[in-house]
Amino acid sequence: MPAPLIRIERLSKTFGEGEAAVHALVDIDLSISAGEVVGLKGPSGSGKSTLLNAVACILEPNAGRLMLADDLVWDGRYHVADLRRLRRERIGFIFQFHNLLPFLNAIDNVALAMTMAGTDVSVARARARELLDYLQVGKRATAMPSRLSGGEAQRVSIARALANRPRIILADEPTAALDSERARAVMDLLRGVARDQEAAILVVTHDEKIFDRFDRMVAMRDGRIEPGSPP
Repeated sequence: MPAPLIRIERLSKTFGEGEAAVHALVDIDLSISAGEVVGLKGPSGSGKSTLLNAVACILEPNAGRLMLADDLVWDGRYHVADLRRLRRERIGFIFQFHNLLPFLNAIDNVALAMTMAGTDVSVARARARELLDYLQVGKRATAMPSRLSGGEAQRVSIARALANRPRIILADEPTAALDSERARAVMDLLRGVARDQEAAILVVTHDEKIFDRFDRMVAMRDGRIEPGSPP
């Protein structure tokens, strides 16, 4: 197995203090390697989204270690000077709802992610076209979000997440709004991305119809990884 791109060691997060304290994450250990797609399941309030936000460097932990690729990101404090740049350049985000900008067409929604990172507009648009073709939605490049089907819009959002060539991709319920066929198609695309881009993908999901698309499932409850879940 390749070296982990995501390495979490005894990561903990507590909200509040004293009797009001909520232990959202408790001593989480988890590693995800390049080419691997891992599902994170559990009841509401189990800590799934908190863990995803901690890995995304949106929510600061209280204890433990977080490494992305070979870089130490958090160990009692952040070791990265510019977290926005880290998120923009190294992490791709996919959400339940596509969150495409309604006033931009598909190709410009994807290109914007690159121009915001300093890429020349012509280069960004060429890369956006390449991604839309790769995700089999190139024919819809000039369509506005309101004219895209749910599956098409989600593919465009995946293209946007891949725009800056991140090797770490975090997805929060990416198939919840899709029917069974489209949900499985989206997961097959993500598996292809993990393989072709050598990316590590972590997906929060309640969607049982896609559980068989993961390399492994990790279950959470009460802020902990349940016994028997592979680390």
